[in-house]
Amino acid sequence: MREEMRAFGYLCPKCGKTVLKARSVFALEASGAEVECDCGGSALTVSFDGERYRLTVPCGLCGETHTAVCSPEQVLEKATALACAGTKQFCCFIGPEGTVEKQLRELAILAEKEKRQGENEAFLDNVIMYEVLSELRDIAARGGISCACGSRRYGMEVRRSAVDLICRDCGARLRVPAATDRDLDDLCCHMKLVLPGKR
Repeated sequence: MREEMRAFGYLCPKCGKTVLKARSVFALEASGAEVECDCGGSALTVSFDGERYRLTVPCGLCGETHTAVCSPEQVLEKATALACAGTKQFCCFIGPEGTVEKQLRELAILAEKEKRQGENEAFLDNVIMYEVLSELRDIAARGGISCACGSRRYGMEVRRSAVDLICRDCGARLRVPAATDRDLDDLCCHMKLVLPGKR
């Protein structure tokens, strides 16, 4: 029987390269893990107290180190993404290796754009942002935006590399990424968008 593995991925703040390493579920349940960049400049750590996992994540987007507390289900079963507190972008991924690898590629593109762009621009990629907003307008025009709570009233917050849709009745949020070509392709596949709803 093959041992079940979980992949961890992040962007090294020291050398700027993506770090992807797999650890066995058995090892994670027993003692946690450390995922170090080959440059030796950063390491993601996972510790388990018997109930919750605590992660320290070096962030390649803002240069800080973030801490997160996750349930065993989030670390051992689901595909999980952790966000950078400063940029609100996902900076760490946990899950099957293929999924994590794909997300890391997107993260590297995002970080590269961020570096080239500087802070003087309103959006990370103006063209993509305008396309995403135009697509959202089309979806809204055909009544395709609703909330699981039953409401069709929503507001929009436009961020640097995403658009947040917010239900005006229950406050639920749905983040629509708007920074890369793939973000636009993903949105174009949707005829409808449903906010998660808060019971």
